[in-house]
Amino acid sequence: MISLHGPEGAIARAAEAGAGHGLPGHTVWIDLNDPSAEEAAEVEAATGIRVPSRKALSEVESSSRLRRLKTGLSLSTPMITFERTDSQLKPLGFVLTRDHLVTVRFHDLRAFGEVGKRLGEGDGAASTSTEVFLLLIEELVDSLADALEDMSAELDGLSTRIFDFDVRGRRGKTGDAPPPRRRDLALRRILRGIARRGKALGRIRASLLGLERIVPYVAGSCEDLLGQEETGRFETIRRDIDSLDEFETRLSENVQFLLDAALGLINIEQNNVFRVLTVVSVVGVPPTLIASMYGMNFKHMPELEWAYGYPYGLALILISALVPIVFFRVKGWF
Repeated sequence: MISLHGPEGAIARAAEAGAGHGLPGHTVWIDLNDPSAEEAAEVEAATGIRVPSRKALSEVESSSRLRRLKTGLSLSTPMITFERTDSQLKPLGFVLTRDHLVTVRFHDLRAFGEVGKRLGEGDGAASTSTEVFLLLIEELVDSLADALEDMSAELDGLSTRIFDFDVRGRRGKTGDAPPPRRRDLALRRILRGIARRGKALGRIRASLLGLERIVPYVAGSCEDLLGQEETGRFETIRRDIDSLDEFETRLSENVQFLLDAALGLINIEQNNVFRVLTVVSVVGVPPTLIASMYGMNFKHMPELEWAYGYPYGLALILISALVPIVFFRVKGWF
């Protein structure tokens, strides 16, 4: 889909931007959302700007992501989709010239909608392609900041679930632990939650790294197009990205800490199982030994002819089982 924007907001619909119609004279920003080959050709014919393909925007080399063209700059970066259920990285491209800014994306981004809204409301100077580019980068950075803030709140919730795992039972009573099957399910959910947020943080970091490379490159390549105000805005964006990098690093460390804590909790659960099995096996050894002794087929056995031999043997087996149980209970094994 093609959207055209000028200093006062949207000025044309996709159907009006054909090659035969050209572009309105006050068009500054051309937004291509998952464009078809025909739509890309229309923009190229109307502006003379070559629209990069999805494959070209997905290149990972710095020389492919940051390129100087004859008419301007070609920039690309991976950008997270900001979907809460399953975020993804998809390429985002910019072609910045003196007269136009062409953006190529393959998913909806809140930043683009916000910039279009700001242009329509006259909020922020956007009379040149560079100013529109600055607005987009500022909104993208703001979106990443919001995503990191949401991630921080979600990690706090996970931390509470992990460290309060044994505090309340299924009925909300302290010390009333849930059954093993429910505990296993809860631990699996915690691990999945940590893994999902760890992957999302990695994608946010990739998006920040792409913007971190783009901002100084554009600021250094467009010095002749930038006024003092635009230069200051580039510097502010750079500082914001640096602060988000530090914040993301702390969140990544928190994710690793929560993963270690969850694995430690799983080890404790496994140790509890092994402890029960150990107690059961130890309790069963003395009765088995006594029963095997009296089960031997010797002709002369003192208790064989004794009237109380059978109750005596049962009592001895019971006592030999109770003694380890009392011992382990005193030691606090269960």
